[in-house]
Amino acid sequence: MIPNIKYRPMPYPAWLHFPVVLFFLLIISDGAETKIKVTRIGMIIDPNTRIGKEEKVAMEIAAQNYNDHSKTHKVSLSQLSVASAAAEEMIIREIKKFEVIIGIHTWQEAARVAIVGGQAHVPVISFAAPAINPPLMPSRWPFLIQMAQNGSQQIKCIADIVHAYNWKRIIVIYEDDACGSDSGMFALLSEALQNVGSDIEDRLVLPPLSSVSDPKKVVHEELIKVMKTQSRVFVVLHSSLDMATYLFREAKTMGLVGVESAWIISDSITSLLDSVNNSVISSMEGALGIKAYHPEKGNSEYLDFKGQFRKKFRAEYLEEDNFDPGVYALRAYDSIKMVTQAIERMTSNVTHSPKIFLDYMLSSNFSGLSGKIHFEEGQLSDTPTLTIVNLVGKRYKEIYFWTPQSGNVLDTANSNLFGPVIWPGNITGTPKGWDMPTDAKPLKIGIPGRTTFEKFVKVDYGKKPNDKKYADGFCIQIFRKVLELLEYNLPYEFEAFNGTYPELVQRVSNKTYDAIIGDVTILADRFQHVDFTLPYAESGLAMIVREKTDSSPLMFTKPFTWEMWAVTGAILMYTMLIVWILERQYNPEFNGSWKDQISTALWFTFSSIFFAHRERIHNNYTRLVIAVWLFIVLILTSSYTASLSSMLTVKQLRPNVTDIEWLRKNDMKVGCDGDSFVRKYMEDVLHFKPDNIVDVKSEYSYPGQFESNNISAAFLELPYEKVFLKHYCKGYTATLRNTRFGGLGFVFQKGSPIARDFSEAILKLSENGDLRSLEDEWLIPPDECSTNTTSSRPESLNLQSFWVLYVTSFATSTICLLLSLIRIPESRQQPQDAFEGNATPGRNESVWKKVVSLIRKLYADRNPRRPPLALAGILVTKEGTSDVNEGSSRKEVLMINTSTLEDPDSSPATTHAG
Repeated sequence: MIPNIKYRPMPYPAWLHFPVVLFFLLIISDGAETKIKVTRIGMIIDPNTRIGKEEKVAMEIAAQNYNDHSKTHKVSLSQLSVASAAAEEMIIREIKKFEVIIGIHTWQEAARVAIVGGQAHVPVISFAAPAINPPLMPSRWPFLIQMAQNGSQQIKCIADIVHAYNWKRIIVIYEDDACGSDSGMFALLSEALQNVGSDIEDRLVLPPLSSVSDPKKVVHEELIKVMKTQSRVFVVLHSSLDMATYLFREAKTMGLVGVESAWIISDSITSLLDSVNNSVISSMEGALGIKAYHPEKGNSEYLDFKGQFRKKFRAEYLEEDNFDPGVYALRAYDSIKMVTQAIERMTSNVTHSPKIFLDYMLSSNFSGLSGKIHFEEGQLSDTPTLTIVNLVGKRYKEIYFWTPQSGNVLDTANSNLFGPVIWPGNITGTPKGWDMPTDAKPLKIGIPGRTTFEKFVKVDYGKKPNDKKYADGFCIQIFRKVLELLEYNLPYEFEAFNGTYPELVQRVSNKTYDAIIGDVTILADRFQHVDFTLPYAESGLAMIVREKTDSSPLMFTKPFTWEMWAVTGAILMYTMLIVWILERQYNPEFNGSWKDQISTALWFTFSSIFFAHRERIHNNYTRLVIAVWLFIVLILTSSYTASLSSMLTVKQLRPNVTDIEWLRKNDMKVGCDGDSFVRKYMEDVLHFKPDNIVDVKSEYSYPGQFESNNISAAFLELPYEKVFLKHYCKGYTATLRNTRFGGLGFVFQKGSPIARDFSEAILKLSENGDLRSLEDEWLIPPDECSTNTTSSRPESLNLQSFWVLYVTSFATSTICLLLSLIRIPESRQQPQDAFEGNATPGRNESVWKKVVSLIRKLYADRNPRRPPLALAGILVTKEGTSDVNEGSSRKEVLMINTSTLEDPDSSPATTHAG
C-alpha cells in the first residue's frame, strides 16, 4: 500500500522575476523613444463653396493616406480663418500654431498672409498667383510658395482666340472680389488684345455674389448696359460658378447668347466643369473655355484618388450633384503630398528648422495629379498646357491644345483640328461678334446732306429716307453694288447730315450712326476712332488755276531741245568737212580758192538737207557719207515737221500760278471746300492764313470766283479735280499733285465686321470692272469735253531718241576719211609712172586719144593744104596727158588745141613752143 503523500510545488527563486521586469521596462522605454511627431497644417479655405469643399476633402485624403503609412510622423489638418480686419499680432499668434499654411484664393490675401508667415517663419502655400509677378518676389515674401500659375499665359490664349476669329471689339466681364484682384488681369488682357489689333469696347464689373441679395436683378441691370453696344464678343475674365450661371441664363433671356455672339470663359469657371451638374454646362452652351490640361488623369494614382474622393465627398456633401474631383482638388492633394515628402526628407536630417523645411518643399520635383511640381524662385516653373474646350449640350469637348510655343489658334479657326466649333444658337459658322442689323433695327447710315460735287452724293429731300431715290450718285451706286455681293441681308436706312465731314465722322465715333456712305477721305486721325473700308477712289490734293496761252516767236525751235540742235549742227559741220576732204582731189567743183572751196562745201551740205544739191560726186567714199547723211536728214526733217505741227495745231496753255510759296508771300486768296478737312490741312500744313482761304460751297461757284478774281487758285482733292477739269475743260489746269491721302472710303464703327465685308466686295467690284463702269457713268465728262484742249504741251524731241543715228553718221564719215587717206600714196604713184612711160594707159587716156584723133581729122578736112597736126597733136596729147595726171582739167587742153586750130598762120615752131 502506497502511502497518501500530499504534493506541494517548489517555490521559484526571486531572481527569476528580474528578467521579466526588465523586459517590460525596455518595452516602455522604447515606446517613449518612438513617440509620433505630428505636423500641424492650417487650411485657409472657404468650406461653403464647391472649390473649398473639394480642397478640404482632397487634403484630408492625402493626409489620411500619409498617416496610414507613416509610423513616426503624422499630419493634422485644421481650419484657419484669417479675418481681413484682424490685427497683425493676432494673425501671427494664430499662424505660429502651425508648421505650414495651405490655401488662399486671392492674391491680396495671399500676399498679406505671406508677410505674416515670413515674420513667424511659417511657410505659406498659396493657391493664388498675381496676374503679373511683382519684382523681387523671393526677397519680399521669402516663405511664400505659389502652387498656381499666374494668369499671363491664359490671357495670351484669350487674345489668340480673338485674333484667330478676327474679332475687333470685346466686352470683358468679371466678378469683383472686393480687393480689385482682377484689375491686373484686365490691364493684361487689354494690352494683349491691342497687340493683336483688337480693343475692349466695354467692361462689366459684377459685385461679389455674397454681397447681393438678388443676383439675377443685378446681372440684368448690368447687361442692359451691354445692349447699347455693338460688340457681341464677351470674355468672362473671372467669376464664381454661381455668378456665371446667373450671367449666362440672364444673357440668354436678353438675346445676348445667340446668333452672331461669342462667349469665352476663363479657367475660374472651366476648372469646375468636371465637378458641376450638366444643367450648368447646358446654360453655357456654345461658349469657348480655357482649361488647364492634366495628362495625369489616366494613371493609376489618379484613379485611386478619384475613387476615394467620390466616396468621401458623397458621404459629406449629399447636396452636391457631381462627386468627381476638379483641378482644385488635384492641386490641394499635391500640396499635402509635397509637404509629406519634405517631412520624410527631414527625418534623416539632425537639424530641424522652418527654413530647412521650406527649402525641402521648394526643392520638390515630382509628377503630381495636377501636373509637374517643380519650383523656381517660389513659383511653379513648368509652362502650362491649356485646353480650349467647346461647351456643347450638357458636356464639353476639347478642340485645341494651346501652349505659348504653339502660338495662335488659327488652326482651330481654319481647319477645325478637332472638329467644328458649335457656337451659341447651335450654328457652325463663325459668328461675326457684332450686333447685326435687322428689319426691326436697320443699319443707320449717315450720308452727306450737302456736297460740293453732286456727282458723288446727291440727296433728294422730296423723297422719304427709305425710298431708293432718296439719295443717288457715284458713292450710292457703289454701295448698292456692294449690297448685291454680300452673303447676307443688310437692312439699312439713310439719314442726311447737313454738317461738315469731320462732324459726320464724329457721329459714327460716338455711335449716333452705324456707318457713313459717301465721299469721306481716309485720314490717320480718323482711323483712330472709326473703321474704313478699302478705298474705292484715290485721293490727294491738287491746285486748280487758270491757264494762259503759251506763245513764242521762237516756236520753230521748240521741236528740238537745245542739245539736239547743238549735236545736229556739229554733225552737219563734220559731214561738210569730210565731203570737202574727199572731193577736193577729184572733183573740180570743189577746187579753187579757199573761199570758193568752203562756200561750195557749205552750200552742198545745207542744200542736201532739202535734197536740193546739184554738185556731182566723184568719190565713192563721199557717196557713202552722203547716203548716211541723207537718211539722217530724212528722219530729222520728218520728226521736226510732225512735232512742230503738233505744237502749232494744239493750243498751248500754261498755268498762271505754279508755286504755293508765291501765293503765300503775296497773300493771294485761295478757295477750297470748307466742309472738308482741306481747309484745316491748308492752315496747318500748307500754312495759309485763315483770312486768305475762301470757302466754296459748290462746284459751279469756282468759275465765278476765278472770273471775279476772288481767288487765284483752288485746292481740290483728286477725284473732285478730275470732275472739275472734265466739266470745265477750257481755261483751267491742275498742278501740285504730289500730296496723297488714304483715298475715299466708307466709314463704320470701330471693330465692325461689316467694314471687312464691304472691303472684300469693293475689291471684287474693282477686279470685275464694275467700279470702272461706274466711274465712266458718273465721272466721265460730256462729249464736248471728251477731248481736253488743255492737254499738256508736246514735249521737245531730245537726243535720247536719235543718238544711234548720230553715232552711225559720225562713224561712217570717220571710217571713209581714214580709208581715203590710206589710198592717197597709190594715187600719187600712178601719175609718176605714166610720165616715165612705164604706166599702162588707162581708160581716160584711151578716150582722150579718140578725142584728139577726131580733132585732127576735122582739122585736116578744113585745111587740106596745111601740114598735118600730128606733131602738135602729139605735143598736145603729151601736154594734155601730163596736165590730166597733174590734176588739170581737160578744158585747158581743149583750149590749147583750139588756139592752134584758130591760128593757121602760126609756124610749127611756134606751135611746138606753146
